[in-house]
Amino acid sequence: MISHYDSALDAAAAIRAKETSATELLEQAFDRLDRVDPQLNAIVWQDRDAARARARAADRGEAAGPLHGVPITIKESFAYRGSPNAWGVPQLKDAISAHTAIAVQRLESAGAVIVGKTNVPVMLGDWQSYNPIHGATNNPWDVTRTAGGSTGGGAAALAAGIGFLTLGTDIAGSIRVPSHFCGVYGHKPSLNLVNTDGLQPGPWDGLPGWPMDVAVVGPMARTARDLALALEVLGGPSRDDAKGWTWRMPPPRRTRLADFRIGCVLDDPAAPVASDVRAVYDNVIGELERAGATIARGWPESLDVRAQLETFQFLTSAMMNAAGEQKETYGRWLQETQRRLAIRAVWEKFFESHDVFLLPTAFTAAFPHDHSEPMGKRTIATPEGARPYLALPFWITFASLAGVPATTAPVGLTKAGLPVGLQILAPMWEDATSIEFAALLAERIGGFAQPPAFAESS
Repeated sequence: MISHYDSALDAAAAIRAKETSATELLEQAFDRLDRVDPQLNAIVWQDRDAARARARAADRGEAAGPLHGVPITIKESFAYRGSPNAWGVPQLKDAISAHTAIAVQRLESAGAVIVGKTNVPVMLGDWQSYNPIHGATNNPWDVTRTAGGSTGGGAAALAAGIGFLTLGTDIAGSIRVPSHFCGVYGHKPSLNLVNTDGLQPGPWDGLPGWPMDVAVVGPMARTARDLALALEVLGGPSRDDAKGWTWRMPPPRRTRLADFRIGCVLDDPAAPVASDVRAVYDNVIGELERAGATIARGWPESLDVRAQLETFQFLTSAMMNAAGEQKETYGRWLQETQRRLAIRAVWEKFFESHDVFLLPTAFTAAFPHDHSEPMGKRTIATPEGARPYLALPFWITFASLAGVPATTAPVGLTKAGLPVGLQILAPMWEDATSIEFAALLAERIGGFAQPPAFAESS
């Protein structure tokens, strides 16, 4: 019998072996949702009739792909036929999409069954998931705390055993921060590896979307191996591009922890890591050293941390304002884009002699809900005192700006029992390297753990 907390790989294998059926797993997911989501508010849209019809069709037919019959969730921000993708904006709550985003199409083509859509902040613009339409999502580890954002609903659902995978997006940590807060795995893919068409507020007309220079679409899961499974489905060319080229995920550089050449920075004055979180990271480094891995501390040579932050802030602001009044000249955007590519070159050089680079995901574990305005005046309590809320994205900007892949992996709990996720950067296009490192790390120190209040028996 497949449990709520088994992997997507195990669920797919059980369906193929006819040990269970797509319909049975879907009904199990609905039952789980009905029992635990009232405490979480992670799922904000469902079409159970359509999902049941898809599951029955899967049980009648041959396996459609590696996710045949596997129940999953998707972020509310994706266009999906028959549903709104309102991004928390009340004016869009009844605007229904006739088309389905390309990434979601990929998952369905591989056989996945959509259980529902997950909660987000308004315009995906916060590290907490709450909005005037659906309210706030709670963290399964402590329902008085945030699940993160902007893929907070997806992270909370996974951590509580609703669905076997979820699909998210990431600009300023929207996959990685919720994964860290909720104790699940999240992967920010190499830039432009996964198609982003259909990721927009309001109905999608099926035409190509905005070109993305920092934003990505990626998977979240309860195991690293499931991230690899999902990325194999999601990655590669689409539309006319598929006529001219194909994609394969390069194999991981190493298959033993002892063989990895590791760089790391686990603290910085720009966003000091809270001592309760830092203690978990220090334990990980100790385990890696005992495993025989080579670890070099310090930023890559020639990486200007402060200049990088300025470029990241400009590009994300330019993207957010693209549909509104023009704020900057095209020439400025070109200059900052050239700087972005120069930063990628710094990382490419670094990865000639290193395989992965380890960073915190955030300076804090999940914090109590705080919806006060303005956002810029919020603070987050840590053992060392209050820290600025807007310092949260510091640690995720490096992978976002360079476009390199980054996997957040659960690596332990604080003394207060809150999850901590380690961020693992890998070379551009070598997503399997950071995912494999996360999988090997789990074998040594453990990976996903069930939140006590939502454990299998609950």
